[in-house]
Amino acid sequence: MAKFTANPQRYDPYRGFNFVVLINGQPVAGLSKCSALKKTTEMVEWREAGDPSTTHKLPGKSKHEAITLTAGVTHDTTFEDWANLVNNFQGDAAMSLKNFRKDITIQVRNEAGQLALAYNVFRCWVSEYQALPELDASANAVMIQTIKLENEGWERDRAVTEPTET
Repeated sequence: MAKFTANPQRYDPYRGFNFVVLINGQPVAGLSKCSALKKTTEMVEWREAGDPSTTHKLPGKSKHEAITLTAGVTHDTTFEDWANLVNNFQGDAAMSLKNFRKDITIQVRNEAGQLALAYNVFRCWVSEYQALPELDASANAVMIQTIKLENEGWERDRAVTEPTET
């Protein structure tokens, strides 16, 4: 069975370093890392009367893990602005109930930079925001900010098809 239908000569899977995350349709500046998309369904055991030796395993509640985005600190305020919609220094009265949830898109690109896969993540909101890392005058590091996004599910964008590589 061919792993890649449009490129049967391609054997290697896509690499994990070539990706873009879109918030409000715009790429996040300086993005360096995006945690895994993961969902888990609980298992519920059920025993049938008259059959004490066997348990049946049924699917229970599903949950979607939070997604963490990591970016180098720049003058882009996308993370900060979104985090402030949920919780800001002015208190709960200033919270934006209308705009604090956003849908985002995670795009994976092939080595040629062509869009290969896309996932739409729904009803995300910021549960954790780190504006600056620990500052150390003797360190040789890039300043990193992180944002943790709770979400209510995701699905693959089936409209994105395998690119034809040249």
